[in-house]
Amino acid sequence: MVWQAELDELRQREALARQMGGADKVKRQHDGGRLTVRERVDALVDPGSFHETGTIAGKAQYDATGKLEEFTPSNCVFGRAAIDGRPVVVVGDDFTVRGGSADATIREKPLMAERLANEFQLPIIRVIEGSGGGGSVKTIETTGRANLPNGVGGGGMFNYSTLNMSVVPVVGLGLGSVAGLGAARLAASHYSVMTKSSAMFVAGPPVVSRLGKEVTKQELGGWEIQCRAGGVDHAVDTEEEAFACARRFLSYLPSSVHGLPPITPCTDDPERRDEALMAAVPRDRRRVYQMRPIIEKVVDEGSFFEMGRMFGRSVITGLARLNGQPVAMMASDPFFYGGSWTADACQKVVRFVDLAETFHLPVVYLMDCPGFMIGLEAERAATIRHGVRAMAAVNQTTVPWCTIVIRNAFGVAGAVHQPAGRLSLRYAWLSARWGSLPLEGGIEAAYRAEIDAADDPAAKLAEIEERLNLLRSPFRTAETFWVEEIIDPRDTRRLLCDFAKLAEPLRRPQPSRLQMRP
Repeated sequence: MVWQAELDELRQREALARQMGGADKVKRQHDGGRLTVRERVDALVDPGSFHETGTIAGKAQYDATGKLEEFTPSNCVFGRAAIDGRPVVVVGDDFTVRGGSADATIREKPLMAERLANEFQLPIIRVIEGSGGGGSVKTIETTGRANLPNGVGGGGMFNYSTLNMSVVPVVGLGLGSVAGLGAARLAASHYSVMTKSSAMFVAGPPVVSRLGKEVTKQELGGWEIQCRAGGVDHAVDTEEEAFACARRFLSYLPSSVHGLPPITPCTDDPERRDEALMAAVPRDRRRVYQMRPIIEKVVDEGSFFEMGRMFGRSVITGLARLNGQPVAMMASDPFFYGGSWTADACQKVVRFVDLAETFHLPVVYLMDCPGFMIGLEAERAATIRHGVRAMAAVNQTTVPWCTIVIRNAFGVAGAVHQPAGRLSLRYAWLSARWGSLPLEGGIEAAYRAEIDAADDPAAKLAEIEERLNLLRSPFRTAETFWVEEIIDPRDTRRLLCDFAKLAEPLRRPQPSRLQMRP
């Protein structure tokens, strides 16, 4: 063969690249319970589908005759692949080469991965185990200069890391120590997962110690801290579980904003009626109940995929299917603050409805919200400002919206149960109740003089409460058409599947007015 010598050299270089940081570094990775970046890619994507770009990019040393003596590959591995037969982009950090740090890579490689996803409109999965944005402190000495973040010619990664969130689904997997730019890339995603042995932080323990605080990696940025703070959506025990989460998340979404969420075959009867729904909400308003079983009973069996469970816990968010069609499912959780919207719950709502709007997902809201959280801590957290921002996010959506009022709908937060400026579908359960504010506490304020003047203030309070409870019957509201329909809870699945069918032709791909915020 005419070019056999060159082919042999190419294969030699490819083989050297696949050795990554060397056998000792690979062993250290395995000893730590972690896969190498190439093993991760193979476990994530469809078998045999990965086509790598820039395999032999790196740093080489040559002898006096120009013969290759030594080769260290770039610690960024990326390329095209398929997940469930659909093209995607995968980009991963190689921790066996300089700990995955940015100063040991070729910056054009991760940048090209982002551009590939953006310009070919492909979902991108970032497999992250590394640090830094422009290199370590040692880089100052090796380059002879200090790095200016986003300096001349250096803004591409900062641009595409967030720009892609308005174009394609972005998944971040944190599978080890994730710091600096790595942490930003993990957070700049529609869905992020970390293993419970991993840690994410802006700067690691050695830097934090200079501030006088000695902490371990887990104390600083372990999974419980990040999931509760909303920095990461979910944590799992193994890397294989993280890959499964990524694949499942993508199954609900289109490849880009220019496509539609895929409809899958459904064997769950859309007319199914679950008798347990009639007893799901206690008659005693002081008793809480479990919302997740209600979600499971009304969506396609086994289709609910929850996101961000540990953050903003009075609101439940996730993806689901109704007769095979993906929807964005939002619900109240009365086990936390009675379902009141806290400042972090409002932030969670903003991010979630942005996701629905960006990728043309109809929204279903199972509502039980007694209003915004009240009290000193709520005021310190500027809850009302975050609440108004959540209201704006809901009002800006254009996707179809359906609300089921399960129990409470009070105050300004109660008003944020559907877009204010357009038609949405709304149904109320028999257990629903609403008002400007709950009677509990409100009666004492409004009728203070009458109660104080009574011979038996407690009896007067009970008398007033009984009288007002009769007036606030949902049937009275329905008489004046302030609520459209009151329904048998067992009809909920049928009506939601009907909503999904009505919404299907309205899921028109169009440039979103919202750019997804990290």
